[in-house]
Amino acid sequence: MILHFLFPLKNQFDYSRVVLSAEGEVMKAYLSSDDKWRLQIHEEEISEELKKAFLKKEDQYFYYHPGVNPFALLRAFVNNVRYRKRLSGASTITMQVARMLEPKKRTYFNKLIEIFRALQLELKFSKDEIFTLYLNLVPYGGNIEGVKSASLLFFGKMPNHLSLSEIVTLIVIPNRPQTLKADEKNALIKRARDKWIQKFKKWQTFPEQMLRDAIEEPLQLRRRNLPDVAPHLCRRLISNHKNLSEIKTTIAAPAQQKIQALTKSFIDRLKHQKITNAAVLVLDNKSGNVLAYVGSADFLDAENAGQVDGVMALRSPGSTLKPFLYALAMDAGLITPKFMITDVPVNYAGYSPENYDQRFNGKVTIDYALTHSLNIPAVKILDQYGVQKFTDKLIKGGFKSIQKKKKQLGLSMILGGCGTNLFELTRLYSAFANLGALKRAKFLSGDTSKSQVNLLSKESAWLINDNLSKLTRPDLPKNWQYTIRSQKMAWKTGTSYGRRDAWSIGYNSRFTIGVWVGNFSGEGNPALSGSDIATPLLFQIMGAIDYGGSNNWFAIPEKLELREVCNQSGLLASNSCENIIMDYAIAQNSPMDVCNCKIPIKTNLLKTISYCVSCEPNNGSSINYYENLAPELAAWYESEHIRYQKIPEHNPNCTRVFEENPPRIVSPTDNAEYLVEKYAGEQITLQCQAYIDVKSVFWYVNGKFITQANTQSLVTFSPKEGDNTISCTDDKGRTKTIKIRVKYY
Repeated sequence: MILHFLFPLKNQFDYSRVVLSAEGEVMKAYLSSDDKWRLQIHEEEISEELKKAFLKKEDQYFYYHPGVNPFALLRAFVNNVRYRKRLSGASTITMQVARMLEPKKRTYFNKLIEIFRALQLELKFSKDEIFTLYLNLVPYGGNIEGVKSASLLFFGKMPNHLSLSEIVTLIVIPNRPQTLKADEKNALIKRARDKWIQKFKKWQTFPEQMLRDAIEEPLQLRRRNLPDVAPHLCRRLISNHKNLSEIKTTIAAPAQQKIQALTKSFIDRLKHQKITNAAVLVLDNKSGNVLAYVGSADFLDAENAGQVDGVMALRSPGSTLKPFLYALAMDAGLITPKFMITDVPVNYAGYSPENYDQRFNGKVTIDYALTHSLNIPAVKILDQYGVQKFTDKLIKGGFKSIQKKKKQLGLSMILGGCGTNLFELTRLYSAFANLGALKRAKFLSGDTSKSQVNLLSKESAWLINDNLSKLTRPDLPKNWQYTIRSQKMAWKTGTSYGRRDAWSIGYNSRFTIGVWVGNFSGEGNPALSGSDIATPLLFQIMGAIDYGGSNNWFAIPEKLELREVCNQSGLLASNSCENIIMDYAIAQNSPMDVCNCKIPIKTNLLKTISYCVSCEPNNGSSINYYENLAPELAAWYESEHIRYQKIPEHNPNCTRVFEENPPRIVSPTDNAEYLVEKYAGEQITLQCQAYIDVKSVFWYVNGKFITQANTQSLVTFSPKEGDNTISCTDDKGRTKTIKIRVKYY
């Protein structure tokens, strides 16, 4: 101990930092601090053949001497004196390690120091530790040190996968690393290799057949590049874990390499359309492990910013957040799959969302709205559920960018008006695969944490899974209907505004896969869409890693029950409902409202006049049922000239002032003429007076919906030259229409 204190032994040096796959394969390596390729080898990576070959050649008595072989030293000294030149150094493996730790000029004095250091090493380390240290330091020319570095750089293999021929090649190079250079001196290396194979044959070191195969094996020695698997993730982990020299990940190397190749090939075929990049993330649903991480189609593609990490890049999510909102609304008791919602023009303080195809569907079920990714129903549901509650849930789900800009977000966020990334979205969708449980995504092997957040109920998650696995949907790519049947999965697409981002995220019980396709420059492209561009790559990847699809689909949760509802409203059927259908409901949670899609109205026998209580005649009337249409739906029917069952005009002889009075337009004036400066952008003000029970009105100009406002609001619009027709409909469905004439000057 005193000697160790007085003459400290240097045994600390830097290895190359490496990132490993879950299988222990090298994914990426980095030069050591002294610019060496020095990859650390571990005992389990040392095969018996490798160990036997090195010991037989370098130090066959390694396990029997104390670090110095006195007989070899004496023999070497006698030979060197006899022939007056150094024929051999008699260095043991331990002495070689001492010399590699402290390189010095070869003199007799330095040899004594080397012997002293060897004895120190033997006192401090076990024989196996010294041998492993030797394999880590043995030189192979240039900046290559260690058997593991040489094995990967010369043969592209891990040390425990080498053939005997390759092993013998690696044991001969260290004797003359500057002379026996790979590629340049392969003929010399082969002669040296064959010489030692013959020696091993003479000594019967290995089985004869193994030696015969070794001598016949061609020498395929060349300088290779080290593996470059998941470079974006490796760079990120190396940066985040500066204290680790070796980082073992959860990445499944075979799947990663296959997906990298698929992604690159996919984008290569799209480049003629000026679509230049893609990113992919694959999660294992049960463990939360990240199995594949493709940050770009080609890391080395500098022209298209290939080093940008598309998995973590902030982008617009398009429609990909809709399923999460619908599930939350189901848990809040607002909707069920067959609940009917209107898909007609709406306006929220100047915000008027439109559907992707700029069409309206009137009245649709929640199932249909989600399957067809309709925008207006989604905005309506977000308005009912609450933007703040929704953002709070996303923040709970790990959406960091939304947390930063929470106060700036509004209803448009459900259509992509917010920022997120592929990592956050893919992880969110894995919660559907785990029936509402959001697990922590793991990058490092050995991470046994089981933390999770319950974002959704099992029931709402199952209902979304059922919806997103349907094949009768518009976002199923052409010619893929047969492929997807062989691998059942749920998926959702998204396309951001301006066609800058194409998304497709899919899952089954085993995997969740997120795909983004676009340009890192942010340039939009008319061809970019989630269904036509991103989904084909998603299907290819799912087929590659889970061919045939998972046999285990999601079991129906116990709290889901089937109930009878009216097909006109999706609410519990009443006696007046004509068509009854079945709908799923979450026990003690889903809405229990009874359908009121039909309301009783007293009319005359010809059904041309309706009556109220005050004007109802003593005879000659009957009760009839009429559709109880939402005001905006009735207004849309009127604007589109769609026929519907109208309640008859109220009794004109009724003198009572009641709620059937339509709003009165007070601005502009009916039949008036207005002069408007053509290039000044002048607008005309719209204002009405409505009955006391009216809360909001809907304005239309020339048949086009302008806005929704309260009765006191002043609304403006830009008129066209000539005749303009203006309509105001209140929330009871009553409409007033006027006409004005506009002249430009």
